[in-house]
Amino acid sequence: MQVQFPHLFSPITVNHMELKNRIVMTAMHLGYARAGEVTDSLLHFYVRRAEGDVALIIVGGCPIDDYAGMGDMLSIHEDRYIPGLRRLTHAVREKGAKIAAQLYQPGRYAHSSMIGGRKPLSASSVRSTLTGETPRAMDLEEIWEVQEKFARAALRAKESDFDAIEILGSAGYLISQFLSPLTNRREDQYGGSLENRMRFGREVVEKVRKAAGPNYPVLMRIAGHDFMKGGNTNHEARIFAAELEKTGVDLFNVTGGWHETRVPQLSTFVPRGAYSYLARGVKSAVHVPVLASNRINDPHIAEELILQGEADLVAMARGLLADPDLPRKSREGRSRLLTHCVACNQGCFDSIFQFRPVTCLVNPSAGKEREVVSTPAPEAKNVLVIGGGPAGMKAAVMAAGRGHRVLLVEKEHRLGGQLLLNERIPGRQEMVTAAMDLIRQLRDLDVRILLGREADLSLVEKMAPDAVVVATGAKPALPEIPGVDSRNVVLAWELLAGKIRAGDRVVIVGGNAVGLETALYLANQGTLSPEVLHFLMIHRAEPAEALTQLLDRGHRTVTVLEMTRKVGQDIGASTRWTVMAELKRLGVTIMVDTKAVGISEKGVEVERKRGRDFVPAGTVVLATGSTAQNDLSRKLEGLVPEVHTIGDAREPRNALEAIREGFLAGLKI
Repeated sequence: MQVQFPHLFSPITVNHMELKNRIVMTAMHLGYARAGEVTDSLLHFYVRRAEGDVALIIVGGCPIDDYAGMGDMLSIHEDRYIPGLRRLTHAVREKGAKIAAQLYQPGRYAHSSMIGGRKPLSASSVRSTLTGETPRAMDLEEIWEVQEKFARAALRAKESDFDAIEILGSAGYLISQFLSPLTNRREDQYGGSLENRMRFGREVVEKVRKAAGPNYPVLMRIAGHDFMKGGNTNHEARIFAAELEKTGVDLFNVTGGWHETRVPQLSTFVPRGAYSYLARGVKSAVHVPVLASNRINDPHIAEELILQGEADLVAMARGLLADPDLPRKSREGRSRLLTHCVACNQGCFDSIFQFRPVTCLVNPSAGKEREVVSTPAPEAKNVLVIGGGPAGMKAAVMAAGRGHRVLLVEKEHRLGGQLLLNERIPGRQEMVTAAMDLIRQLRDLDVRILLGREADLSLVEKMAPDAVVVATGAKPALPEIPGVDSRNVVLAWELLAGKIRAGDRVVIVGGNAVGLETALYLANQGTLSPEVLHFLMIHRAEPAEALTQLLDRGHRTVTVLEMTRKVGQDIGASTRWTVMAELKRLGVTIMVDTKAVGISEKGVEVERKRGRDFVPAGTVVLATGSTAQNDLSRKLEGLVPEVHTIGDAREPRNALEAIREGFLAGLKI
């Protein structure tokens, strides 16, 4: 069979470690460990990715000392963890993948409450905006002690039969803190000039290399650009990488940005492969292989990056969280059936911020690889799925995949449901990919699809199914506000679906996710498109100031009203700040503690703490929540042997919960 992506699936050697392809699952915080130990959940998670044909798995971060404080991270700071780690490495290698341990020391990113009340350590005593805490500057003895801990952790990794180790020197962790002039204000040999600031990281590598020996692969994760005002750029990253290569680094894993940066790194606002230029910059300065990271979720992008020499390998951490078979499907010419990561952050980063184990919006089995297994159905049933949104489509895919005969009925003329509303929202279009993936999977499974037909009792009676999945979604909730039936009042869903047009002065009632995303959509209209911006820039048609102004302002005035003290409370923490930053950039006015008490064709009367006020508007948009559409469920009781009501039809919720319920319903039938 001819390989569809020949460069992506060519082998490469990293200091005696032979990798069968160029796909690497980089380290990600999963929250599956317990008291630092390997658990069955963690082991099966990584084994499943190894079965999917990934070349190298990097697990971690693995704390090198007791200054991390996260018990749900794999630990490597004591010998007692070696048996569990060895169990993991052997299980992964048995499935054909190589495995490395990432050595982790957070520095000032540690929380004192998690390390026994002690102050976190850092290069200097500079407050962290991530934790809100001020660390303690390390003295020379502590510096050398931490460096030795890196070396001892590398030895434990080798004794645990890891194929390689990776030193974490990016994202604003300890090595970054020594490297950056923002956090390193020392006046000794570890501070001041770039040469001195590089010293700590260089000595870590030297000691790790000495401990591990010359033939053991040592990887380094570095920031190709800190994206911190006054911090290091790709220029400094290239110099640092060149120095580290001299001390023994065999591969550079190039990412971008600190956790404190205000430049998005991993959300839907980041274009696919946007930061590959950082890897290219580092690659120009070193002779060892370079790994490109961030928002590479598709083999076509990965192949092009390697073909064009941007990098030698590609990172697909969340891509493999979403679809553990990504490498195998791609190699076998089945990339059309991939389940892509859509960078929603709902199941991964948002879960970690809430101290919950990682899951995935598009892959509900993540972290539960042995608990929820799709097995052939004992008998093939006739299954009717009513509703072609994410919940209904996922249920249909799972049921058909188990051998049932499935008919999916959707009243609209397109599948996708509310996921399609993201088509017009700037920075959210990737969410539509989740719908497109499910549609392709439905077709591959020969699921019968009936569009433009609203299911009713007569259809159910005529079909006489063995099981019905009701996934009829939700409908917008109308608030009890005088004037809500005015001619200038529209629904947010109708706007986002492209069914109607708004005027030039818009007031949105409701500061939830839908309200804010509608504001993004409306405020962005009339700004420069990427293509026009590119054209004007390369021809120097306008000065930079004029282009910035054209990027930041459209032709509408948009105001959002929210009756509580905070908008976007239903948006995950890892995404909300990017939405708020975009709204600010686009000049959207947000009024909190503001209740709409009347609507007219001239605008909205509001009630605030200081009294009543009036906000002029030509168009008033309602984004005031939704209610379940599940009347059919009650009517089917006693008519069908098996009825499952899922998604918004059960209760309005987010896409992660809807897809998970569809997944589970498909397994139950």
